[in-house]
Amino acid sequence: MAQNYYDLLGVGKSASQDEIKKAFRKLAHQHHPDKSGGNEAKFKEINEAYSVLSDPAKRAQYDQFGRTHNSSGGFSAQGGPASGWDFSQFGGANGNVHFDFGGGGFEDIFSDIFGGSRQGGRARAGSDIQVDVEISFEEMVKGVRKEVSIRKLSACEHCRGTGGEPGSKEESCKTCSGHGQVKKHVRSIFGVIEQAVACDACRGKGKMYKEVCRQCRGEGRVLREEKIGIDIPAGIQDGQALSLPGHGAAGESGAPAGDLFVVVHVRAHAQWTRRGDDIHSMIEISYPEAALGDKVSVATIDGPVSMKVPAGTQPGEVFRIRGKGIPHLGRYGQGDHLVTVKLVVPKKLSHAEKELISQLKKSER
Repeated sequence: MAQNYYDLLGVGKSASQDEIKKAFRKLAHQHHPDKSGGNEAKFKEINEAYSVLSDPAKRAQYDQFGRTHNSSGGFSAQGGPASGWDFSQFGGANGNVHFDFGGGGFEDIFSDIFGGSRQGGRARAGSDIQVDVEISFEEMVKGVRKEVSIRKLSACEHCRGTGGEPGSKEESCKTCSGHGQVKKHVRSIFGVIEQAVACDACRGKGKMYKEVCRQCRGEGRVLREEKIGIDIPAGIQDGQALSLPGHGAAGESGAPAGDLFVVVHVRAHAQWTRRGDDIHSMIEISYPEAALGDKVSVATIDGPVSMKVPAGTQPGEVFRIRGKGIPHLGRYGQGDHLVTVKLVVPKKLSHAEKELISQLKKSER
């Protein structure tokens, strides 16, 4: 008994077209025979299921009768029947199929699986670029402007990214006759498929300049080093990335540039550590300071601050200096500075100090 098409794709009978398409994409990539661990038989089954469920008329027929009528007796790329999948609408002869999708549906999916470009006229956008910037702990707290040098593809200044010599006119591409696409034959499990791919001569535009730019040789882009200023906000986290749209590599023939991603790294500080938006540090005090109380100087991000140590302070006790922490990123206010007390016990004592401590010890008994 044939398996239910909905079960094959792992969707319910009420699934939307988007859900069905998404399920098919996932399974097609998983089971494609050209991929590691692919399953040709399974791939054919899910293709058959999708061909029916993606077509509203066939789906309605399947929901009512449990099968679809194939007037052509099915299709075979190499002479064998493909049950339930009617390819007659695609034309072709002698086992060759011409997929002329015109946008949407199988077009997106098959371009993912078999490769190639589905339509001309689109110059590729520029690629994204990532750079790493290191800042100090103090710069992280206060915010800083850094300048980075990047070697990247930038729009040609001579032709302004068009790829044509200034004054030269565009004309129809002779290779693709202005379509932006050429056809090639691709072997697949369905046979030999005639597939439309972007024309290499005009890069899919369908047009070419009669005289190409002498600076970039028609590329519209040149490789050069650029300096870019980056404003790093106060309170940024270590490893956080900033996005600068349009500062990546230039696109082809005037297409949009990619983005620049700046990953910020914060150097460790000798005294301070970060926990959330609070700064933590440690201060050493003597036994008399802990027992009797005192005022000590604490180094903060804004300079030395006098902090009161009350009498009877215990080792490991934490004191809070409010408003001396890290600014909250993207909102008002900032964290605090937390100081942990460390009691320092002297390793060597004078005779007088030993006498005093002995007297104290006796008084505590």
